[in-house]
Amino acid sequence: MDHPHPAPSRPQVYRHFHRIAWLAVALTFCVIVFGAFVRLSDAGLSCPDWPTCYGRAAWPQATQDVSGHAASAIRPFETHKAWREQVHRHLAATLGVLVLALALLAARRRRFGIAQVLGASLLVALAIPLYMKGQVVPALVVAGLGEALLLVAALRWSNPGSNPGQAPGPGPGRDLANVAVLTLAVVVFQALLGKWTVTMLLKPVIVMGHLLGGMLTFSLLTWMAWRATHLPIVLVDARALRRWLLAGIAVLGVQIALGGWVSANYAALACGAGGWTTPEAHYLDFPKCVGQWWPPTDFREGFVLWRGVGVDYEGGVLDGASRIAIQMAHRIFAVVVFAAMALLSWRLLRTPGLRAWAVVLALLTLAQVLLGVLNVKLSLPLPVAVLHNGGAALLLFVLVGLFARLRPP
Repeated sequence: MDHPHPAPSRPQVYRHFHRIAWLAVALTFCVIVFGAFVRLSDAGLSCPDWPTCYGRAAWPQATQDVSGHAASAIRPFETHKAWREQVHRHLAATLGVLVLALALLAARRRRFGIAQVLGASLLVALAIPLYMKGQVVPALVVAGLGEALLLVAALRWSNPGSNPGQAPGPGPGRDLANVAVLTLAVVVFQALLGKWTVTMLLKPVIVMGHLLGGMLTFSLLTWMAWRATHLPIVLVDARALRRWLLAGIAVLGVQIALGGWVSANYAALACGAGGWTTPEAHYLDFPKCVGQWWPPTDFREGFVLWRGVGVDYEGGVLDGASRIAIQMAHRIFAVVVFAAMALLSWRLLRTPGLRAWAVVLALLTLAQVLLGVLNVKLSLPLPVAVLHNGGAALLLFVLVGLFARLRPP
């Protein structure tokens, strides 16, 4: 039951901060879903240069527009794919501007806060033309310095004593400078991962890291938006519930990483056509895999994170047994996640005021299971696969949102 004690005061941020934060949350969700569309439609390498696309800020409209550009020697131009990759980059850049605005607004009360955020951002911006001129190492060093400045600021501002009048914890005087600047640091690193995704030819560990970075950005912005909106749920057993939620977020994060590894290694259909060289592999199998409950697997080879530089990973490079191992790991851990979400839904259902959240969490979990099964049975249709990515983000939204709002009296 909600406790009668007064809730903590609103964090000391700009009065429209929460509106900008919610806009950033919505845009991040769009970037995640559109990024899944780009990856699953095999458009991730359709612009082989970065941040331009065959030298253009937008994208070429016809093959003759790319003739003579160095990128055309790397990869043939595909009109129907290039726009997807470049639109995704522009959406991500727009999100970066929003996150920068949030960091500046949150840091403006800190001593030299705006100067630190702007200085770090200028260093990162300077790295882009350096990279485009072929000065890869200097660009990486400059971007690293900017990233380091942001991380140092986030750590320093996490100390309540670093701002006069700021109280510890989520109570009066608490601002969001540390989380806002940390989010900006994550977005900067996401940009680097996006570049490396292209330049390292869809290396699986980079692709998976890019997915996780997007989900982390979404989680941090969701947390900030709820805290800035100031709609706390004050419960006597809030601390215990937050521990349950934290465990749920951790379990879900592992499953998202496994899903990213499945996608990056093209192992989604490993239990069906092309997944294994046996006569019975002509159909897509679930809950069995190539007609067996436990087919031959190679977990050691399937979970090698780094395989060197210069290999084109589009389409995957692993054999059937390795891809089956990745697919089976994702399926097995899906059972763990389902059990965890079921327990958490049951716990929320027993808490007055949180029953609607329990129902939403349970329905989203069931939808994710159904979408995962349909991905296999229907041979990975693009709309279903994209929805599966979006469903994972929505589950995070529910868990992180509750974690941000719950307060003890």
